[in-house]
Amino acid sequence: MKSTQVYYIGLILVAVIWGVNFGISRFAMEVFSPEIFVFLRFGLALPILFGILKWTEGSVKVEKRDLIKLAIIGFFGVTLLEILVMYSIKYTTLANASLLNVAPWPIFAALFAPFFTKEVMTPRLAIGGLVALVGVVLIILGGEDGFDFSSQYMLGNMLALAISFIGALYNLSCMPLMTKYSPLRVSAWCILFGSIFLTPVTIGGWQEIQWTEFTIGVWGAIAYNVLLCTVAAFVIWNVSMNKVGAAKANFYRYFVPASAAVTGSFFFNEPILITQIIGGIVIIFGLAWIATERKHIPVQVSESMK
Repeated sequence: MKSTQVYYIGLILVAVIWGVNFGISRFAMEVFSPEIFVFLRFGLALPILFGILKWTEGSVKVEKRDLIKLAIIGFFGVTLLEILVMYSIKYTTLANASLLNVAPWPIFAALFAPFFTKEVMTPRLAIGGLVALVGVVLIILGGEDGFDFSSQYMLGNMLALAISFIGALYNLSCMPLMTKYSPLRVSAWCILFGSIFLTPVTIGGWQEIQWTEFTIGVWGAIAYNVLLCTVAAFVIWNVSMNKVGAAKANFYRYFVPASAAVTGSFFFNEPILITQIIGGIVIIFGLAWIATERKHIPVQVSESMK
């Protein structure tokens, strides 16, 4: 536990950063379309990522045979995933999108992990994950907006569920590449291809931006998304995931709705109900149970993925 403690802290930190961003991004949405904002987030992060990569590792190259893999991962894990996030929120309620986006993601990761790595689903991981999942449900459904089963939200619900599935496969598909390249290099190249594929989506939206109306809050939201949500978060998450395993790491996404609820209360005076507080405590217990697993299971790439 002690040898991996810093990586668990890293996973929690990233989950908090992503959760806080639900509130912060609202400021930017006042002047940007979602497509433009997502493109700016990743596009502005690219020179920073490649600059750090060049400075720390001396080169930014990858082998030509890996470019297709990185392009596919970037398309699904950045371009398609971010577009689905935007439209899932558009076609369903925020509570529905939050639950179906966050809750199944670690479960899909644990189920499909054997196809990408030699990780093992241990009883402690299964029990801790189930406990944390209960906490997530309490936080999301314990708020003022409960889950809505209306048929009018079916499309959005399916898109939100697809996010969990694609996101889990995105995380897992990075694992074999991170046995060959650093997490920073994998992150940089995936975001590069993801940004390239995002470019056509933004055509026609730039002329609508009123650059002169930018407030400090909007600039701050952009800086937060670029520096913390993308540059810092992607690298820290991939480094930590590579050390503790994708299946185990993805359960720490359950801190996202907890931090999002706190942010909503702080910035927008959204009430935090007792059920949500209990849910946060339950998540902490479940993930603490996972993190204290004594037996270390080495994360190795499946032979079929080499």
